[in-house]
Amino acid sequence: MSELYAGVDLGGTSIKCIFANLDGSIALHRRIPTDSHAGPQDVLDRIADMVQKMAEELGREPTSLGMGVPGLVDFRHGITRFLPNLTTHWIDIPAAEILSNALGCPVRLLNDVRTATLGELTYGRGREASTMVFIAIGTGIGGGVVIDGKLRLGPLGAAGELGHQTIDPNGPMCGCGNHGCLETLASGTALAAEGIRLMLMGLAPHLHELVEGDPARVTAELMSQAAEHDEPVLDAIHCAADDIGTAVANVMVTLHPDLVILGGGVAKIGDVLFDRVRNQVRRRVRMISPDTVRIEPSDLGSDAGVLGAIALAARGLE
Repeated sequence: MSELYAGVDLGGTSIKCIFANLDGSIALHRRIPTDSHAGPQDVLDRIADMVQKMAEELGREPTSLGMGVPGLVDFRHGITRFLPNLTTHWIDIPAAEILSNALGCPVRLLNDVRTATLGELTYGRGREASTMVFIAIGTGIGGGVVIDGKLRLGPLGAAGELGHQTIDPNGPMCGCGNHGCLETLASGTALAAEGIRLMLMGLAPHLHELVEGDPARVTAELMSQAAEHDEPVLDAIHCAADDIGTAVANVMVTLHPDLVILGGGVAKIGDVLFDRVRNQVRRRVRMISPDTVRIEPSDLGSDAGVLGAIALAARGLE
């Protein structure tokens, strides 16, 4: 019988967990709310409880567990250093040790988007790529870089923060303290903010109809639906796509990867986004042939993180 591994994706609102084999075939899938207001120990206790119940249901214990966490982590020692979107920020929490003691198996931690990159490399489109870049475009924008088949982490595990490359030096202030980061211009949050502005100015009547006049309901996905009727909304998507394309162009002339994967909620907009990104890359990249780099959507979708956690559990970072 093949070994079974546990993968956890710790998010700001929910925690996903799967049990899977080395080949990525999923045996069981569960999700619980994060409820980070209760503090790190409570969250970790509930993760351990979920894993134990899943093991009981399957009648098998996991050989090891991998977990992606939303922020800075000391991946060598399994300690969270700063998780900006969780209550108390989880400063210097020995999360791997706490979970390992509760579950009786080794536990490995990694930043969540780097974990998703590992998932794409191991089980997704990245299986056939030597050098690859993954950009996750959701509430924020994260990334990961694979060079010669290995995830590049840097000394702090922070390599690949592609959402924080400067696109507009005079642009909006970012949560990281810089101005004009890609995240401030093309994330789901930034796109929704522009949609709200257009709606409140009376320039997006179809979007207004879709959300029944409630600005809080505006999302990138609904904007993509409204774009067919509201030209300013389509323009907003095109502007975000151009900024993403500029970021991809920067990565291409720096690394010349085989593959760039765009994932996250904004990538679900589809061809309207991807066609514009590819066109922008053709405009910007002159030193190499843009056609030598594939720009593709993720084929793992929302499972990239938990499948990456399985790869982390099974193989580590070797």
